[in-house]
Amino acid sequence: MEKVSIGLLGFGTVGTGVVRLLTKERERLEARTGCTIQLKKVLVRNKNRPRKVLIDNRNLTTNAAEVLDDPEIDIIIELMGGIDEAYRYILRALNHKKHVITANKDLMASYGDELLMEAKKNHCDLYYEASVAGGIPILRTLTDSLAADRIQKMIGIVNGTTNYILSKMSHEGLSYEKALSSAQALGFAEADPTSDVEGLDAARKMVILSHLAYSIPVKLDDVKITGITDVTREDIIYAGKLGYTIKLVGISEVNNGAIDVRVEPTLLPDGHPLASVENENNAIYVYGTALGETMYYGPGAGEGPTAVSVMSDLLSVIRNMALGVTGNHIFLPKREMHTRKESLVESQFFVRLHIKDEPGSFSRLTDLFKEQGISLEKLYQEPITGQDAAEVSIVTHRTNKVLFEKSFEIMKKLDVVLNAKYFRVERG
Repeated sequence: MEKVSIGLLGFGTVGTGVVRLLTKERERLEARTGCTIQLKKVLVRNKNRPRKVLIDNRNLTTNAAEVLDDPEIDIIIELMGGIDEAYRYILRALNHKKHVITANKDLMASYGDELLMEAKKNHCDLYYEASVAGGIPILRTLTDSLAADRIQKMIGIVNGTTNYILSKMSHEGLSYEKALSSAQALGFAEADPTSDVEGLDAARKMVILSHLAYSIPVKLDDVKITGITDVTREDIIYAGKLGYTIKLVGISEVNNGAIDVRVEPTLLPDGHPLASVENENNAIYVYGTALGETMYYGPGAGEGPTAVSVMSDLLSVIRNMALGVTGNHIFLPKREMHTRKESLVESQFFVRLHIKDEPGSFSRLTDLFKEQGISLEKLYQEPITGQDAAEVSIVTHRTNKVLFEKSFEIMKKLDVVLNAKYFRVERG
C-alpha cells in the first residue's frame, strides 16, 4: 500500500485542526504508516470562505458526490455534524467500501449500531474516538486496554460547557446567567446552549460509553436526563458548607444485568477526583472488577484535542488496511437491554429547603424522615437574614430513590416548609 487518499466532510473548527495536523505532521504520520497520505477532497458549503489554514482551492468542493463516489478515496472523515445528512453520507461511503472516521456523537448515539453493522457487512472500519471527551482516548481504552476487565460503573464529566459554567459559579460567584454568557463569549457554549445545559450532549456521550463498556444497546430514550438550568449559586454554596461540589455528571451502572444511565447535577465529595475537574475539562471515572478504579482526564473539546483523536483513528484505519483486517474491530452489542427499575435504585440525597423559623418546625421535618425510615448523615441550619425563616441543608444516608421522592413530596406540603429542592449525592 503506497498511498492512502482521504475525503473530508466539513471544514469547521475540527476540520481545520485535522487539515492543520495533516499538513504540519505529514512526514511523521507517513513514517509511522509507511505510505503517502493525501487529502484529496474537502466538502464545504462555500468554497470562497476565508480559511485558517492554507489549502488548494481545487481540493474544495460543494458537491458531496465528488467525495463519496470517488473510487480513489479510501477513507472518509466526517466532521460536518448533524444527524440525517451525515447518516446518509456515511451509509453511502460504507456501501462504496470506504472506511469512515467520525466525531459525530449525535449520530453515533442515534444510529451507531446500524452504521457499525453496515461497516462490518462491508468489511470497513468505522472509528469514532473523537465523539466522546475530545482528546481523551476513552473509547480506545474501553475496547482495547480494558477489554479483559468487566466494567461495572462509569461516572463522567463529559460536557465542557456545563463544567465551565458550574466552575465559574463555584469559584467566582457568578450567577448561572452570567456564567453562561462567559462560556458563550469564549466559544465554549453555542448561541443556543440547550443541548449542553439541558444535559442532552452529555447523555449522548453516555449512550456511546455504555454501549462499549457493557455491550448493551443503550438508546438515548433509556437515559434519565436533568440539566443545570435550575442550579443556583446558593445551591453550590450550601453544598460546599457540607463538603460537596456540584457537577453535571453522567452515571452509568450495571447491576444484576440491568443498566441505569442518567445525567444530572450531582453532589460529589470535595475529595472525589472528579470534584477537582474544572472549567472546560472532561474526565471519566471507570470502575472495573479486576483493575479497580481508574480516571481519564483531559480537554473535552476544541480544535486541537478533537483533531488529535481523529488522527489517532486515521492511523488505526491505515494500519488495518495494510494488515487486511479492516472491519474486524467492529464492536456490536451482545447483551439484551434491561433498564434497572427505579424502585431498585438507591442513593444519598442532598435536600435544601427554607422552613418557617418557629418552634417545632425543625422537629416536624425530622419526624417525617424518621417515619419514612430515612436517616440523616449531615445537616446544616442557619437563619435567613431579614426573614422569619431558616435555611436548612441535609444529606441523607443511602436510601431507596422511590421512597425518598415520596417523602420529599410529603415534606413539600408541610405548612412549615416554604420551598425545597434536592439533588443526588454520589460518593463513588
